Amino acid sequence: MPHLFSYGTLQQEDVQLSTFGRKLAGRADDIVGFALSQVEISDPQVVATSGKTHHPIVKFTGAEGDRVAGSVFDISDAELASADRYEVADYRRIAVTLASGLDAWVYVDARFAPP
Repeated sequence: MPHLFSYGTLQQEDVQLSTFGRKLAGRADDIVGFALSQVEISDPQVVATSGKTHHPIVKFTGAEGDRVAGSVFDISDAELASADRYEVADYRRIAVTLASGLDAWVYVDARFAPP
């Protein structure tokens, strides 16, 4: 079962219900070596789902002191595919090791993804 780390709208109950058909149970964790920013969302369906025109986005810095707090969720492969459909092209899904040592998928700024 994959793990998904979210620092943004995938933590919202309304987004989870729309994207996954259920509320996810998450636990706190951090992503290390990334800095938080914002991206303007132009996809009307995503804006309608999240209720927001600007979403958080993280860019890779590689700096050990850069951390972003969020939640990690246990999801199915089908739910991961649903998350891929929800996220806009500004995001790229990558595998990371979280501060807890858990391996998870996370959506990051596609322009600043790690090498």
